[in-house]
Amino acid sequence: MTDKIISAKNVELKFGRGSEEVVALKNISLEVGAGEFVSFIGPSGCGKTTFLRTVAALEKPTSGHILVNGVSPDEARTNRAYGYVFQSAGLYPWRNISKNVSLPLEIMNYSREEISKRVSESLNLVELNGFEKKFPWQLSGGMQQRASIARALSFDADLLLMDEPFGALDEIVRDHLNEQLLDLWQKTGKTICFVTHSIPEAVFLSTKIVVMSPRPGRIVDVIKSPFPSSRSLEIRDSKEFISISQRVREGLRSGYDYNENKG
Repeated sequence: MTDKIISAKNVELKFGRGSEEVVALKNISLEVGAGEFVSFIGPSGCGKTTFLRTVAALEKPTSGHILVNGVSPDEARTNRAYGYVFQSAGLYPWRNISKNVSLPLEIMNYSREEISKRVSESLNLVELNGFEKKFPWQLSGGMQQRASIARALSFDADLLLMDEPFGALDEIVRDHLNEQLLDLWQKTGKTICFVTHSIPEAVFLSTKIVVMSPRPGRIVDVIKSPFPSSRSLEIRDSKEFISISQRVREGLRSGYDYNENKG
């Protein structure tokens, strides 16, 4: 496996044609190394999710190229190189938590014994032991998202793509899940690409923060974090944290045309 999990060069993506054409991504060049935690932040419609979908071979670039684990996104998808966590947990209400987590393993034709082992390990990683037989409606929103993360972890992909998974949760639950996700990242060594609208969340979680402009989505800044991989929420009161947050905020402002986007 290459040490560059994602390598994008001059990626552009357009939807529609003629007067209906929309440029979603423009001149995106970025590398994500093995074991990095990279957050993508920018206003709604700036292409954060579109870029993740391009990595996942759910969208095709109009020009430029992108490699995932050194191969095309289509091949990486066939190789099951990534797990995807969406904005909503997307759990099936008629399947209990264990059965929801096991679904991709069933599709991949893992043996019953291997499925049981992997489901147990994945639920342990997200601290949902004892909830295997519960149904989604019996769990809080935060617990449902943890189950969704366990499902994405179940087949042990090296790359985890997370599309604003905590955006709908209240601040207290979100802080707790941020700490749990950071702990999970340290335990597994996964490479994580994480979409968020929250500056504190991006700065707290990341080894690298990618700041994007409004459509057409461009990268206006890439900020490397000086913080150790093991960190607590208390760092949010530090001068370094406040300084990086300000740089992110300035990057967002510099890429935003208030006249063009007002209303």
